[in-house]
Amino acid sequence: MTGSSFDLKDLERRMRGAFSVLKSEFGGLRTGRASASLLDPITVDAYGTPMPLNQVANISVPESRMLSVQVWDKGQVHAVEKAIRESDLGLNPMIDGQMLRIPIPELNEERRQELVKVAGKYAEQAKIAVRNVRRDGMEQLKHMEKDGEIGKDLHHDHGEEVQKITDIVTVNGVRITLEDGTWGLVRASSNKPSLVVVVESPVSEENMTKIFEEIDGILSGYPEVGEYDQKLKKAA
Repeated sequence: MTGSSFDLKDLERRMRGAFSVLKSEFGGLRTGRASASLLDPITVDAYGTPMPLNQVANISVPESRMLSVQVWDKGQVHAVEKAIRESDLGLNPMIDGQMLRIPIPELNEERRQELVKVAGKYAEQAKIAVRNVRRDGMEQLKHMEKDGEIGKDLHHDHGEEVQKITDIVTVNGVRITLEDGTWGLVRASSNKPSLVVVVESPVSEENMTKIFEEIDGILSGYPEVGEYDQKLKKAA
């Protein structure tokens, strides 16, 4: 067996999978209108095990500001109601037989603060998932060197590759890094319900502007984000 048995692409796929989940979770938060994806992260304690909500009920959007959840098993109605109510989404389901009706709160300042907190929770879960994948990769390399499957140099090279694909995440938020070292960071503000965008380039203002425009283009597709703080700086 050789060092080629180390599957970097699989690690990258698993990391990207964590962000695919995050993107779906953010999709449910991005608007004050009803969206079935808002309930995607919810799990229900059903039949003695945690189960995704969509495996115990059907979710629909009968009105622009209303979700309905049709629970298949009458015995699980209260478990579903509890899971939704305790999900940190600020939702108050109303039971009607085996149907739960969930009005979507108006997107006012208080609601925006609630969603910022939930978004931060989702982002932290994604970062933990990515760090776990990184740990798995590093542990695999350690065992491969110990077992004589790869040498020290290849261990080091693969380790740098794992770190490189991990560097999209920072302790503060989601980070995008270009090959030349230019980076952009999107994180929640620590003192108000809004986002902060930080961009820095060790190379040129042109590259810094380019990555900022890319981030701004993404955020502008979500009008509910509103205004956000901007910090652009060229490293000395």
